[in-house]
Amino acid sequence: MSSSPARRLTLLTIGQLAARTGVATSALRYYESLQLIGAIRTESGHRRYPRATTRRVAFILFAQQLGLTLDEIGAELASLPDNRAPDPAHWQRLSRSWNRRIDQRIAELERLRGSLADCIGCGCLSLARCHILNPGDRAASLGPGPRWWMGDTPDAPRRGT
Repeated sequence: MSSSPARRLTLLTIGQLAARTGVATSALRYYESLQLIGAIRTESGHRRYPRATTRRVAFILFAQQLGLTLDEIGAELASLPDNRAPDPAHWQRLSRSWNRRIDQRIAELERLRGSLADCIGCGCLSLARCHILNPGDRAASLGPGPRWWMGDTPDAPRRGT
């Protein structure tokens, strides 16, 4: 029994979904295995995706750019209706919850930009000056790693005080 023309227009093959989203078919299968997207199986076992899946894939890509893990993305998608794109109310709720993360990411990138010329690009590797390779300096009392780059300041409270 063949499907109606309207049904053919509303469902996409995995190749069509890949072409429309720019995501490899292997990644789409992986997203499906994680239940981030869902497919309808034909009698012959081929995947067919509702058109709204294109927006769910776009959502996944956008969320990954924000730094969300696939587990976090799955939790967000679980709050949405199955096989439907988020409506404006869903997008608004999600965007509010992501604003803090975006602000943190912007601050991190600004710290990185400030460090490019000084710390990372200096080339001096001075143990007396370097915040990364001088573990006995004032920054070491704040914890491991490049403390100034991570946002600590010389006047921050020390560990154990």
